[in-house]
Amino acid sequence: MVLEGENNTIYIQDIVNYLPHRYPFLLVDRVLGYTDNKLTAIKNVTVNEPCFTGHFPDNAVMPGVLIIESLAQAGAILAYLITKSSPKDHLCYLASMDNVKFKQIVLPGDQLVLNVEILNTKGSFWKVHGEASVNGNVVCSLDILSAMRKVSS
Repeated sequence: MVLEGENNTIYIQDIVNYLPHRYPFLLVDRVLGYTDNKLTAIKNVTVNEPCFTGHFPDNAVMPGVLIIESLAQAGAILAYLITKSSPKDHLCYLASMDNVKFKQIVLPGDQLVLNVEILNTKGSFWKVHGEASVNGNVVCSLDILSAMRKVSS
């Protein structure tokens, strides 16, 4: 789902300003759009990613934890956009996950569409609902609690 009426795509050259992650752990390839509480992004799943050499060599499947991490990174980008901060001054840490459901496997060649929506915030804590889908089918859904902490000097 692309957020209708929004023309605020963020390409990888600028995503690196919103996430502290780098290859091979930078898992958001493009932000398609965002509002004040929702964001849609994509993760292109390619067979040359390091995880596929061992998961599983003869039947490559994207690890579920990387799908979760992709959604967490999308949520962090949204938090940085809303607070107008960056990983230079704050970091988003994963605090907990609830209601995690995997509905189908993700294969090399798939494109994950990552939808995150802020459910609520309290202090430095952000509760986000996330759904990852491939070809319009939800492959993973969950609720993530993250904590945004100031980077110590």
